[in-house]
Amino acid sequence: MNNHASSKPSTMKLKQSINPILLYFIHFVISLYTILTYIPFYFLSESRQEKSNQIKAKPVSSDPDSAYRSVQSLDGLVSVLYPGCDTLDKVFMYAKNKFKDKRLLGTREVLSEEDEVQPNGKIFKKVILGQYNWLSYEDVFIRALDFGNGLQMLGQQPKTNIAIFCETRAEWMIAAQACFMHNFQLVTLYATLGGPAIVHGLNETEVTNIITSKELLQTKLKDIVSLVPRLRHIITVDGKPPTWSEFPKGVIVHSMAAVQALGAKASMEHKPHSRPVPSDIAVIMYTSGSTGIPKGVMISHSNIIAGITGMARRIPKPGEEDVYVGYLPLAHVLELSAELVCLSHGCRIGYSSPQTLADQSSKIKKGSKGDTSMLKPTLMAAVPEIMDRIYKNVMNKVNEMSSFQRNLFILAYNYKMEQIAKGHSTPLCDRFVFRKVRNLLGGNIRLLLCGGAPLSATTQRFMNICFCCSVGQGYGLTESTGAGTITEAWDFTTGRVGAPLACCEIKLQDWEEGGYFNTDKPHPRGEILIGGQNVTMGYYKNEAKTKADFFEDENGQRWLCTGDIGEFDPDGCLKIIDRKKDLVKLQAGEYVSLGKVEAALKNLSLIDNICAYANSYHSYVIGFVVPNQKELTELAQRKGLKGTWEELCNSSEMENEVLKVLSEAAASASLEKFEIPVKIRLSPEPWTPETGLVTDAFKLKRKELKTHYQADIERMYGRK
Repeated sequence: MNNHASSKPSTMKLKQSINPILLYFIHFVISLYTILTYIPFYFLSESRQEKSNQIKAKPVSSDPDSAYRSVQSLDGLVSVLYPGCDTLDKVFMYAKNKFKDKRLLGTREVLSEEDEVQPNGKIFKKVILGQYNWLSYEDVFIRALDFGNGLQMLGQQPKTNIAIFCETRAEWMIAAQACFMHNFQLVTLYATLGGPAIVHGLNETEVTNIITSKELLQTKLKDIVSLVPRLRHIITVDGKPPTWSEFPKGVIVHSMAAVQALGAKASMEHKPHSRPVPSDIAVIMYTSGSTGIPKGVMISHSNIIAGITGMARRIPKPGEEDVYVGYLPLAHVLELSAELVCLSHGCRIGYSSPQTLADQSSKIKKGSKGDTSMLKPTLMAAVPEIMDRIYKNVMNKVNEMSSFQRNLFILAYNYKMEQIAKGHSTPLCDRFVFRKVRNLLGGNIRLLLCGGAPLSATTQRFMNICFCCSVGQGYGLTESTGAGTITEAWDFTTGRVGAPLACCEIKLQDWEEGGYFNTDKPHPRGEILIGGQNVTMGYYKNEAKTKADFFEDENGQRWLCTGDIGEFDPDGCLKIIDRKKDLVKLQAGEYVSLGKVEAALKNLSLIDNICAYANSYHSYVIGFVVPNQKELTELAQRKGLKGTWEELCNSSEMENEVLKVLSEAAASASLEKFEIPVKIRLSPEPWTPETGLVTDAFKLKRKELKTHYQADIERMYGRK
């Protein structure tokens, strides 16, 4: 049941259509070029190949239950980034003193905004953005110190909760550093959460103060403030909005600047503030969970420091030359950890958003530059959904090229794939063929860190080839502070998530029901358990769930039971092959991994998103599919089917045509017959975090999807 086993280059090659004689001549030229360039790149290539073949992690003992550790931490797990810096305020102080006048946080100036009417009558807001304006380490430190003092003046007490409900931006990080300095427990909530989830998080944590933006206050908080009785102060990071008469009495709205001014005055009076200790809670992070109401994960200062220490050691030489583009939700552990790694190593962080990231992004006015074109980042984090989207967009553009251009691209793509597999470089291909694609993300990316969900082998290899960079696929959970594994930058294999980080160890626990055992040959398999100082304190006010997912061993080390199924390769790298919750037993007794089915079909250009579904009362799998509008419309035209977008998606003939494409792809992906969806429902509406059908990391919310498509489930399973 391998979700995404490492794929051979031959299975991921693009198909070309070129005159055989011309093809022979081109291959002759390529062979000649390869021979001539082999010697200059021999030493560099061989060193990478040797590194790739090295053992990366080992079991601590010969016992099948033994934990695997990175070869760098066999004698002991690491937990501190810099000597004596055991809390986040000390880490920032260290970085501030070391990089004092260096640029840290950058925000693009908004020059103008305008409404643009689309051909279908919809109105899109477009922006023209200017240069990045930067705050130095010293600037950020002073603003954070003043803001924390100001919050204290508003009545915020050490070791009490304060919420941040805000988009990813410089002020988010400044507010977080203020809370770390003053030992306020920062409650993070996704900006895309629905009203009931926000109310649940704010009331469960009993916050009296919340940090937000004008837009979120007007669009989301305004309607629910009356349902949060303890709320007293709302601080907006981008100026003070107008107050509303319907606001409950006793709730005061402040601007961040006003609170900082209050704090600056207080600091002149030298009022001391409480400092945290390593075991104190730094963040209560509400997951956008794929099941049920969001849970608050309690993350201590020592948890975060251990996690970012492990991550930093897997990034080759992060430093002052690096620029990181921040656009994922900072309420997600992947983004927060990545930015804290950058902040602690002198890297610049330039802020963006998914709507302004590239020149082609939805809010960027045609002809003006997106954020990556201006920032030219070297480091970037992404979730697979975004990478899959880039892959499909580029391949669609390739298909629109002239025959000569398309075949040239395909030849270069397949040639580079072969060279990567041998550990060789392709500087001419990089410069002349892939430069345009690489420039989509600014042209300087050296490492793409991917996490949040499995990344398909095809997409990973595409990013390696077209963006000419390493793709570090990682595995971690909010409950492990995002830390678990990351692939080495020089490891170009696909379908794996790398060896354990130096801060943690991983062992596999038997799962009899699924047929996975750590004694399995040739590779041990089982439920992934993560142990180390990065494993968090548990769930806020939820002791039963904490006891179910966490435990301490006889040595006092904390462990997390992830619910994911993994297997170790001989070199100590981990593969995610299944998930307990994704495994369904069909009526005839076969087990189907829904995640495996989705991974096999999601990369089709016809599919924007897919959710496989099955239950034990039936003998076959069904699916819900968000089709790609352009591809589906073209398929309909070829089959002589007409209608509006909604009519096409609701057409049984169209469902059957898509099903044929899915069945062919499923067969070539080596799915078993019982794993291939027999019936599907086409969804005219995309699944976004706003619809509540996927999380902020674009993981499927199976329970919500099942409820949403209940009538279709009954139709496809033949119930009235």
